[in-house]
Amino acid sequence: MQMRRLLWVIGLFYVLFYAANESGWAQEPPPSGCKVAVVEGDLEAGKNLWRPIGDGLTAWFQATRSGWILRIIPAAGVVADHDYAELATPPYQSVTPLALTTDFSFRAQDAVGWNPRRFHFATSPAQFGRLLAAYQRYRASGWKSGPSEAALTEQIGHAAEGKLTILDAKLEPGMADQGKMAASVSSRFEQTAHTLVAAPNGNPSDLGRLLWVRFRLELALPAGFRPEKSLLVAEKKCASL
Repeated sequence: MQMRRLLWVIGLFYVLFYAANESGWAQEPPPSGCKVAVVEGDLEAGKNLWRPIGDGLTAWFQATRSGWILRIIPAAGVVADHDYAELATPPYQSVTPLALTTDFSFRAQDAVGWNPRRFHFATSPAQFGRLLAAYQRYRASGWKSGPSEAALTEQIGHAAEGKLTILDAKLEPGMADQGKMAASVSSRFEQTAHTLVAAPNGNPSDLGRLLWVRFRLELALPAGFRPEKSLLVAEKKCASL
């Protein structure tokens, strides 16, 4: 119980940090080059979506019963327990900008209202390996602050930056009161294009349901990264997204 409470506290700090610092990670600019790859697409409830981003990596919107989880994974091979975005975007096992879902008591409109969402991701197997090793040492320490936490924070600081923007959405709104966690980040629902749909049985649920989302994914690429040829790649000054 204490560990779960600690993870929720860390999660609240993280989402509040991002809400207050819209430029993203405030410690230092991401080590991106001067190019940003843009991926756009549509998500449908219950369906996975894969988009190759280059250098053997794929952006995977993994469908869940409550929405989608954004994962960055190798394009080939077995999908591991952890992915390139998850380990670079704490907190773990808690509220995360990678989860476009109604988990953690987010209503469907809260999930859409958290817009845009900023995250980080490893861009090579070597960088992922360093992140994973640092994560495992931190976990083995019992999530205690100290050298292992500092080492993990340092590795996260070297990760590239990404931004997920919801361009349009269709949803069944939830009828529950907005939770404090959702209220801390979900402030842009009215500014985001959306269509409300009535529940098919006429009985709306507490959290509602995400039916469809049109998105834009922007990825700041480090020097030497070879983006997928089909992607739109824009030149940009070396700064946060």
